[in-house]
Amino acid sequence: MNILISNDDGINATGIRELVKAMSSCGDVYVVAPHDQRSASSHALSIRGKVALKKVEMEGAKRAYECTGTPADCVKLGLDVLKREGIHIDAVYAGINLGANLATDTMYSGTVSAAAEGLMEGIPSVAVSVCSHEASHFEAACKLAKDVLPMALEAKGRMGVISINTPDIPAEDILGVKAAKLGKIIYDQWFETVEADGEKTVYRYVGEPLPPEDTDDNFDVKLIHEGYATVSAIKYDLNDYAGLEEIKEWELNI
Repeated sequence: MNILISNDDGINATGIRELVKAMSSCGDVYVVAPHDQRSASSHALSIRGKVALKKVEMEGAKRAYECTGTPADCVKLGLDVLKREGIHIDAVYAGINLGANLATDTMYSGTVSAAAEGLMEGIPSVAVSVCSHEASHFEAACKLAKDVLPMALEAKGRMGVISINTPDIPAEDILGVKAAKLGKIIYDQWFETVEADGEKTVYRYVGEPLPPEDTDDNFDVKLIHEGYATVSAIKYDLNDYAGLEEIKEWELNI
């Protein structure tokens, strides 16, 4: 069993090191992760620049590299480099992310996108997150990461990316694990002015999530707020099939 692990918080983040140690009990772990913080980079690829790998030491990893690219770069490049050496990757994991990857926020997530890059290569892929930017409780996330591996391998990617989220509380205090639909997160958000000199204005994005509005008991945001861990399946079919049928009825000509 060969497992490739990446993240978007960077190679030195606590979360990825906890995940590597946990998954090393399941097989040989290879790590390719960004050299610095790359949160909210979504599925960006470095198509106009060069990307470098540097070998580093990491407990539990058979081999680990820090990468100057994005999270998606890390997985794409890592799979290619390892393939050249005859190493076939059986599963891709991304995380453990410091912060939630729930609901509509998954669109921005470098963690989920790193896992999605594995999925696009036909490899079962899992994203793992703890719902705090100052997370200190990783034991539940690590256990779930290991527990879902056999099912992820059996599903062979047909479920999409499997996304795990846990509250940042001791494992024994979590109320249980729920299969969850992605909900919606609404922010109180704005761009504050940081600097202005008459010709140029510099802004910084500021945002705080508002209390969840979802009332459906199956939505991820609501379940996490109540103290459950959630497991979701994220598909990447972007087609609006009803919309496509409507477009076919339009009278369009060149």
